[in-house]
Amino acid sequence: MNTGKTAVSGWLSRPAEWQARWVLGAVLVAGVIRVGLAGPGGGMDNAIVVRAADAWLAGRSPYADRHFLYLPGAVLAAVPQAVLPADVVRYLVPAGVSAGLVFGWACALRIHGVAWRSRFAVYGLLALAVGFAPFGHLVQLGNWTVASAAALPLALLLVCRGRWVAAGLVIGAAVAVKPLLVPVVLLFVFARRWRALGAAVLVPAAVSAGAALALPDPAGFVTRTLPFLLRGGDTFVRLYEASPGAVLPRLGVPQGAASLLAFAAAGAGVWCAWRRWGSGGPGEPRESRVVETAVMLMLAAFLVSRPSYDHYLLVVVPLLLAGVLVPGAAARGKWFWLALVPQIPGFTWPWLEPGTRRAFKDSVTLCVLACTVARSCLRPTAAVVDGAEPPEPVEPVEPVVPVSRSAF
Repeated sequence: MNTGKTAVSGWLSRPAEWQARWVLGAVLVAGVIRVGLAGPGGGMDNAIVVRAADAWLAGRSPYADRHFLYLPGAVLAAVPQAVLPADVVRYLVPAGVSAGLVFGWACALRIHGVAWRSRFAVYGLLALAVGFAPFGHLVQLGNWTVASAAALPLALLLVCRGRWVAAGLVIGAAVAVKPLLVPVVLLFVFARRWRALGAAVLVPAAVSAGAALALPDPAGFVTRTLPFLLRGGDTFVRLYEASPGAVLPRLGVPQGAASLLAFAAAGAGVWCAWRRWGSGGPGEPRESRVVETAVMLMLAAFLVSRPSYDHYLLVVVPLLLAGVLVPGAAARGKWFWLALVPQIPGFTWPWLEPGTRRAFKDSVTLCVLACTVARSCLRPTAAVVDGAEPPEPVEPVEPVVPVSRSAF
């Protein structure tokens, strides 16, 4: 029976040495201090949300700032930062972002039954912190994408344990702050979990409606933010977008053709996710099926969404990486690792180093990663009984031909 255990996976499953845990802690704390020393706002993106809360406290509309792209619930959620001293916020925000990423990684590990104190848990998070550029970017910016990066693994962990309604509540709470996880509600549609779907939809709707009533411009998100997003943002935003619809026009492709290609790729991604969900057996879904379906839905959205930034990858990459010890996982393929090469910090890419050209590297990672997961979704899957892997093929044994003594 193939259990997928090897000498390497067995070594990674053992508890990590105390030196490795201390090194990981030092790296995470150093990232927090570095951002705290850089500026008082806790990051450029977080400062946008705090300014929106300041505007609301002053009686103005938060949506007067066109770069405030969040739902009304985010305004009220940012009020505590608006009233705290700047010297506290400058360290509290990067610490909170780092904690959210650690929490998401821990939930992703538990989906596959990996212990939090294992070598794989410690070294995997260390690799993300020092070897995956979007990790540092998210901590530096203080972007609220961290809510989705923490909520999605938690929701999928609840799904794998059969707690669908609780998973819907988690997704709904994350969407109420930032609508990044909206595509995941299709997972509830695929599974025909209507109560979970209702929870995922009603929670952000109720929070947004209640928060909007407290704003001087209740319909600001609809009248200002949505048109801004549908137009593709502005010239500043487009320079950092990684979706094909934003990158291809910068390479000379007509905008109409680029948008059509992006929508086609997104539709293909949703179809692959549907196929992956339908490939499992009856009963509760297996962990890899849940993760790959959700990840494919998110990647499909990233291919067409405007905006689509590099730190969005932290919503899906830790989920894929956490399953690398599982036989047949998408992260075991070579293309998964090749997709991450452009995100190695410190490596100089000719003509791509200016910040406004980083989107080309990010787009390569996004597209190759989407193709990798799509290929994994469409691969043939053997029948699985009670979670057991199919038996290893038995090598044919050559028949023994009797030899006559006269031959000697």
